[in-house]
Amino acid sequence: MLLTLTTTYEPATDLGYLLAKHPARVQSFDLAFGKAHVFYPEASARCCTAALLLEIDPVGLVRREAGSGFVLAQYVNDRPYAASSFLSVAIAQVYGSALHGRSRERPELAATPIPLAATLTALPCRGGEPVLRRLFEPLGYTLTARQAPLDPALPEWGNSPYFTVTLSAIARLQTLLSHLYVLIPVLDDAKHYFVGSDEVEKLLRHGEGWLHSHPDRDLIIRRYLRHRRSLTEAALDRLLAETAEASPDTEAATEEEIAEERLNLHQQRLEAVLSVLKESGAQRVLDLGCGEGKLLALLLREPQFSQLLGLDVSVRSLEAAAERLNLDRLPPAQRARISLVHGSLMYRDPRLSGFDAAAVVEVIEHLDPPRLSAFERVVFEFARPATVVLTTPNAEYNVRWPSLPAGQLRHRDHRFEWTRAEFYAWAQSVASRFGYRFRLQPIGPEDGEVGAPSQMAVFERLATE
Repeated sequence: MLLTLTTTYEPATDLGYLLAKHPARVQSFDLAFGKAHVFYPEASARCCTAALLLEIDPVGLVRREAGSGFVLAQYVNDRPYAASSFLSVAIAQVYGSALHGRSRERPELAATPIPLAATLTALPCRGGEPVLRRLFEPLGYTLTARQAPLDPALPEWGNSPYFTVTLSAIARLQTLLSHLYVLIPVLDDAKHYFVGSDEVEKLLRHGEGWLHSHPDRDLIIRRYLRHRRSLTEAALDRLLAETAEASPDTEAATEEEIAEERLNLHQQRLEAVLSVLKESGAQRVLDLGCGEGKLLALLLREPQFSQLLGLDVSVRSLEAAAERLNLDRLPPAQRARISLVHGSLMYRDPRLSGFDAAAVVEVIEHLDPPRLSAFERVVFEFARPATVVLTTPNAEYNVRWPSLPAGQLRHRDHRFEWTRAEFYAWAQSVASRFGYRFRLQPIGPEDGEVGAPSQMAVFERLATE
């Protein structure tokens, strides 16, 4: 079984520092079920590939598992070559420091998204290519898959359940390895060892930051834990509880509103976004990062909008939105117009496709800058509505609020706030890369020196499709 990792980050040989494996050496490691070998088929400044080759000891496995199950199954199986939970264990033991995001020589690089491609040979996939894509594409990967025939000499036998798969993305190495560690045994829908409560801890640790909002979260948890109901329920309960704790609380969410209350700025934003959406002629509208549903409430009053979908990463916010919108008391015709779904703007989500317009109101400043590229692809490449309306604070205006000390952001959960020039540069880059034109519009009273307190970009997809 073989896993290769390739990067074109320059100098590409820094991959050796990230993996803690020297490109000029072949290294071997003893494992409980065989040996792992790490070597570099290519190691240049422009491109570097590290290969993890796993040799399974079938005789040793039979001795360890003697007397269990169907006897011939110990000898007639795919374990020596098919990517399985053995490979996940090898990743954890051989690439342990990389899996945990550590690099003694290049700590800053370990935290940096870089171009990466992972290729897996003989990857079993219970459910075929559709399941393979459902698991990896929402995580932002470009995926190529080639299914192997059962026997190349006998094409009439059809295809095997094994694929050669390449996953490409700009990501941290830790992120890629965490996805592989969890999803390889999920695809196989089997594990070679007993699954106990400690597997719940491993799943939550390596699924941190992505599993809770994955569209196929329940499938992943169920298969990873070998369909053990008690463990699956425990993992789901833990995951939902930890997600709720990580969401900004109501007190924190009001800080920005207090700073902007005198200008009634939030209402001005909503009205500006509503005006643009109405003028666009859109009928099916996404509210991405819908929060407590204030914009959705305005949209629901307009008969122009026939379908509304609000998405948020916070379960508590969605519950508050459902209450604000009185979803359980709406007339059937009104209720059919609106849906609320739990999800993340970091992962490709088929539920977001086919809409005319998307609103992203005061959301991007809550994202870590390295994750903006994932957000951009989710919205502008995959969802790809004809119109995108996006608002964000104008950092220059902060000096006009005495309550904000110099350099302080408007909200404790903001990761950044852009100046007008920075916002223009970002919007221009996004528009040019994804085939949109854009215009900027101030929101709130304009100051001759620092501009308006909020800024809005309206993206319109070019008529090339």
